[in-house]
Amino acid sequence: MKISCTQENLNRGLQISSHIASKNINLPILNNVLLKIDGGSISLLATNLEIGVKCLIRGKIEQEGSIALPAKLFTDYVGSLPQEKVDLDLQDQVVEVKCGSFETKLRGVLATEFPLIPEVSDCLTYSVDVLKFRESVNQVIFAVSGNEIRPEIGGVFMKFNGQDKKITIAATDSYRLAEKNLDFIEGSEENRDVIVPAKTMQEILRILSVFKDGDSQEASSSLKICLTENQIMFSIDGIELVSRVVEGQYPDYKQIIPSSWKTKISFNKNELARVIKTASLFSKQGIYDIDFKFKPGENGRGELILDSANSQFGENTVNLGVELEGEENAIVLNYKYLLDGLNAIYSDDVVLELISGDNPCTLRPKKDMVEYLYIIMPIKR
Repeated sequence: MKISCTQENLNRGLQISSHIASKNINLPILNNVLLKIDGGSISLLATNLEIGVKCLIRGKIEQEGSIALPAKLFTDYVGSLPQEKVDLDLQDQVVEVKCGSFETKLRGVLATEFPLIPEVSDCLTYSVDVLKFRESVNQVIFAVSGNEIRPEIGGVFMKFNGQDKKITIAATDSYRLAEKNLDFIEGSEENRDVIVPAKTMQEILRILSVFKDGDSQEASSSLKICLTENQIMFSIDGIELVSRVVEGQYPDYKQIIPSSWKTKISFNKNELARVIKTASLFSKQGIYDIDFKFKPGENGRGELILDSANSQFGENTVNLGVELEGEENAIVLNYKYLLDGLNAIYSDDVVLELISGDNPCTLRPKKDMVEYLYIIMPIKR
C-alpha cells in the first residue's frame, strides 16, 4: 500500500471516522481505524459493532492495500502535522508516514481481523436538506429517555410519509415530548417508521457539524437516508454511517397531545427564560418546581406569575406581562424541562397552551405552529 494525500483531507477523514472506534478491552481490534485502498478509492472505516462509519478521502494511489491502525494515535499524530502533503507507505504491517520534516512509523493490525461493516441495499431512500435535518434533530434529541428498561424511548422516532414528503422526528422520556416536522426533497413514496438509537443520532449530528454553516458545499448538499427492516444508513459527500435500529413499538404519543386549550399565552422566550432562571433559585432541589399562574387582564393582555419556594432559602414571586386568551389558570412545571423547550425553539415569539394543572401543556413557536411541538407533563402535588 502506498498513497499520498493532503493533511487536511486525511485529518478530516480521521476526525469523522475515528470517533466511532471504542476503547474495547474484550475486542481490541475495535480500537483501530481501517485504512483501506481498493477499487481506486481511499477510505477510512471504524465500528463499535452497533454503528459503522466509512469516509472516503481524496488522494493519489500508487499501490492498493489495507491496514488497521490505532485510531487515537493515528488521529492525534495526523492532527499535529503541518498542512502539507502526507505520504503513507505500508511494509510488513508497519506504515511509514511522512509529511514535510515529520516522519514516523505506525505498527498496524492485519485488515482481515477488522470486522465487516454491513452494506445497506434494497432500501427505502429519502433525501433531506442537511441544515434543516440537523436543526430538526437538535430540537428533539434532548428529550430522549436515558431509561434502559424501555429501549424504545431511548431512541429517536422517525416517521417517513412518502405521499406527503414529510418526516416527523420525535423523542420523549415520558415527562416531556418534542416533535418536529420537516419536508424531504425526494424519496420513496412508501411510509416507514423507525426508532434510531440516540447515540447514532448524536454521531450523525457530530458528523454534520463538520460542515460549516454557510459553506457552499453544505448549502448545496442533501443528506441521503436509507432504511431497511433493521438498519439505517446516513450518507453525505463520501461519508456513510450505518446503524442498527431499535426493536419495539414506539409509544402512540399522539393521544396525549391536547386537542384544545382553556388558556393561551404569547410571550418573548428570552424574557420568560430570564424570569424562570430567577425563580429557579428558590425551587426545590431535585424537583425543580415552579408554580405558573395565569391571570387575564384587559385588551388581550394578562399576567404570568411565577412562584417558587424553598424551606431552606426562602421564596420568590415574579410577574411577567404577556398576551393572554382564555381563563385564569395554574400549573406546576419542572423549570428545567421548560427551559429545554424554550431553547429548542429558534424564534423569539412563543405560544404556551394549557387546559388545567392536571393536563400536559404545549409549547410552540408563534410562527410555524404545526412544524414544532413541545409537551411538558405537570408536576402533581
